[in-house]
Amino acid sequence: MITSRDTALHYIWGDACDGWHLVEGADLSVIEERMPPGTSETRHSHAKARQFFYVLGGVLTMDCQGTRHDMRAGQGIEIAPGTPHQALNAGETDAVFLVISSPRAQGDRQPV
Repeated sequence: MITSRDTALHYIWGDACDGWHLVEGADLSVIEERMPPGTSETRHSHAKARQFFYVLGGVLTMDCQGTRHDMRAGQGIEIAPGTPHQALNAGETDAVFLVISSPRAQGDRQPV
C-alpha cells in the first residue's frame, strides 16, 4: 500500500512539532517529523528500540551522549538502544526528517 503525509495518521508533539506515522508495525515504525526552528524533544533513551534519523530538509541537530551532530538533507545517524539522545532544531528553517525504529519506539521511551 502506498502511504504519504496525506494518508498517514498525523499527530502533534511538543509545542509545535508534527509527526506522520508512515509505517506502524510492532517490529518497525517509520515516522516523518517536522520540527520548527527553536524546538526540541526531551532527552531520553529507549530500552529496546534501535533508531535511525534521516534528514529530508533543513538542519537537525542530534545531541547524542553530550556530543552534537548537525545533519543536513541526505544525512542520518543511528541511535543504539540505551543511548541518551535529544533531537533539536537550532536552525532558521523547519527540520524535516524520518525516524525509523525497530522494534517500535512508542512505549519504550525512558527519561534521562
